Amino acid sequence: MMASTSLTPVPDTAPRVVLVEDDIHLNQSLAKTLELAGFEVTAFTSAEAALPHCAQFECEAVLADLYLEGMTGIELLGELHARDAELPIIVMTAQNDIATALRALREGAYDFIGKPFERQYVTTLMKRAVAQRRLALENRALRERMASATGLLGILRGGSPAMQRLRDIVLRVAASRADTLVLGETGTGKELVARCIHEFSGARGRLVVLNCPAIPDQVFEGELFGHEPGAFTGAGKARAGKIEQADGGTLFLDEIDAMPLHLQAKLLRVIQDREVCRLGSNERIAVDFRVVAATKVDLKALSDAGKFRLDLYYRLNVLPLTIAPLRERKEDIAMLFTHYVDDAAQRFRQTARSTSAELMQQLAAYDWPGNVRELKGTAQRFQLGLPIGLEQEANSGDAQPRPSLAEIVASVEREMLDAALRRHRGAIAAICTELGVTQATLYRKLSAHGLRLGDYRADDST
Repeated sequence: MMASTSLTPVPDTAPRVVLVEDDIHLNQSLAKTLELAGFEVTAFTSAEAALPHCAQFECEAVLADLYLEGMTGIELLGELHARDAELPIIVMTAQNDIATALRALREGAYDFIGKPFERQYVTTLMKRAVAQRRLALENRALRERMASATGLLGILRGGSPAMQRLRDIVLRVAASRADTLVLGETGTGKELVARCIHEFSGARGRLVVLNCPAIPDQVFEGELFGHEPGAFTGAGKARAGKIEQADGGTLFLDEIDAMPLHLQAKLLRVIQDREVCRLGSNERIAVDFRVVAATKVDLKALSDAGKFRLDLYYRLNVLPLTIAPLRERKEDIAMLFTHYVDDAAQRFRQTARSTSAELMQQLAAYDWPGNVRELKGTAQRFQLGLPIGLEQEANSGDAQPRPSLAEIVASVEREMLDAALRRHRGAIAAICTELGVTQATLYRKLSAHGLRLGDYRADDST
């Protein structure tokens, strides 16, 4: 048996095909013909050798003799189509064996060639097969994208034109792998959009989040770029920064406008070169990552005022994505509110409260300065039976009083207890350790909030 033959390299864009022919001289001649026609050819003299290669590597067409020693061409056809029914396979047979060729066509072969044949006809037929394969893969990708869009609908909720446009842009941006700037007011869901861009991009790495305002200036550089031992006081061992951690994935820089100016130039260089150098080291480390930055301010205006680097702004603004505030898509409010009420009911182990037309009118009349985040908090208060606390209530004659501090504290305390009980499935010691309370205090608070350990010990949900 002849080992697989790798011929003269061709460009990466060349069609990748597999040749299976047990006549060594014809094998080599056909391989050379296909190579000269622009194909990247891997040749075998047996189906047994070709089968694992086709399974491991992506080939776009197969040319195989029907009469092979050991596994026949018909058997190879069946094995390959059992794994991928859309892979085009062209079979070769003697001119006087049309019956076997027709059987191969019934088994799903793309076409057959009778020996002897003209070499030009072989290359033409192979090009047609590759074109069909690429069209099939494009259709498959389209179906997968449509399935992804359906999943995205359950994450970025809303039927307004603004949300429909947002979902479409997120999918297109995700597929591009280009750096992206997400613009939106506080509470519009910029991090959620960044997570969707990452998840639907198919990146092999993970999403690494850096909340820029939360990092003190004196440790920002080490947090972003990493450091070597002794790079500064307290740097006892080497540490990879957020950029390295995002290798193969996405680095999300939330509120990038808060990044110190002197670090913006270093970040720009890393984005341009896709290389990072840790503090205390001269070694440059290659990183394959994508940047998604978010801000609630006008970075261009900030740049004009000298408070943000203009070159970094233009580098990030390749694919800008703007999230509309909730007041501009009020047709989404009712659906979102109902969803968040259901979610809160499940979280608090309650039956979801019913809404009324009056409540929905009140929600629609509000401007929602805190956007979706504020709406979610309002839904949670509604589910807990607390006043929803919208500003317009203060101007209405039948306004309900705002919740007292004690009521708010009690609500938060119950939520924390519920979350700890779920995480530890009612394990007293672990809950006390996490919350920093004694067992006596824990039992007292559970009783005050009507929570029972047995309900959580029997709950296997996460």
